[in-house]
Amino acid sequence: MKTFLFACAAALSLLASSAATAQTAPRTNDQARIRQGVRSGQLTRTEAARAQAQQADARQARQSARADGVVTPAERHVVRHEERQADRVLYRQKHDSRTRKPR
Repeated sequence: MKTFLFACAAALSLLASSAATAQTAPRTNDQARIRQGVRSGQLTRTEAARAQAQQADARQARQSARADGVVTPAERHVVRHEERQADRVLYRQKHDSRTRKPR
């Protein structure tokens, strides 16, 4: 009986920690989008640097939200806002008229 309770408690703890991590999962696709934009010429070097900085801001928001081990709804809102803002900046820069010769 004690073993069963211990196993249930361990499983519940693992589930709770994975749920907190999933709420602020890193967005690795954005780095690939930036690299693809540079290769195709859709992004200039300045635009790519700006997009990288936006991604770094979003990453920092995720890390600070996770720092105490609990991601509150307010922190989740801030993280999602930063990520959406970074996505919008990247989309706009990839689809504007500024281009450079592709490599």
